[in-house]
Amino acid sequence: MTDPSPREAQSSPALPKVALSTSSVYPEGTSSGFELARKLGYDGVELMVGIDAVAADIDAVEKLRDYHGVPVLAVHAPCLLISQRVWGTDPWAKLDRSAEAAIRLGADVVVVHPPFRWQAEYARGFVAGIERLNAEYDVTFCVENMYPWRTPGREVKAYVPGWDPTELAYEHLTLDFSHASTAQQQSIDLAKSWGSRLQHIHLTDGTGSRKDEHLMPGFGDQRAGETLTWVAENGFDGHVVLEVNSRKSGSRAKREDDLRQALDFTREHLGAATRSFAVDGTGTAQER
Repeated sequence: MTDPSPREAQSSPALPKVALSTSSVYPEGTSSGFELARKLGYDGVELMVGIDAVAADIDAVEKLRDYHGVPVLAVHAPCLLISQRVWGTDPWAKLDRSAEAAIRLGADVVVVHPPFRWQAEYARGFVAGIERLNAEYDVTFCVENMYPWRTPGREVKAYVPGWDPTELAYEHLTLDFSHASTAQQQSIDLAKSWGSRLQHIHLTDGTGSRKDEHLMPGFGDQRAGETLTWVAENGFDGHVVLEVNSRKSGSRAKREDDLRQALDFTREHLGAATRSFAVDGTGTAQER
């Protein structure tokens, strides 16, 4: 096989790394997340702090990383309803600790949700605080898109300053496909709107239900494959993290198969961006 020409090399950039969120193996624990990421061939994991006691113990996580030889690419701060008391109750202290954990583990991203509406003081300084943290730490804090809480006949404003980060002054964003579906948005539209602010992806899917479904990619309304190809074609160089609900898999064997198929789906559509076209000597795109 001959080496590609410089122009061909430029037209085929390295694909984004694909990681497995440790939450994707629930009700199995963090240790299973590392085990399955290695077994199935993921490039790393995103640590969901608070999914179990192990996830909040960075000494234990470090040992899992080293034992399995699976890098930690991102840390999800403990800012979910179920992790409100993990690492204390001071939200800024939790973000500091998340950054310190990420640096220790070799991750370069911290994922954070916007404040809940009852966290009024935290919310008032949130946008400026995230900017400060990005300047202070050698990791990237990526604020995640959320969704309105809907009940029959009404919506509840659960997040402040808002669930949609599009018009807010965050420099770095995480795009969650399931959250976009629950908000009745399209992930590809958000990706196009955000441009270079899109730094991290939670790959999943949904059907527009009031419930945040976290389906396997390709089983909902988010045009997941098309969106992956579009971001790869347009210079996305962050991480793609599979963050799904695999509880319906029912067994370890079925969970493994589902997560393997999701990884194949992801790499297939990311790779489509580099397979479809080569650039000839005149700069014209030619189908291979």
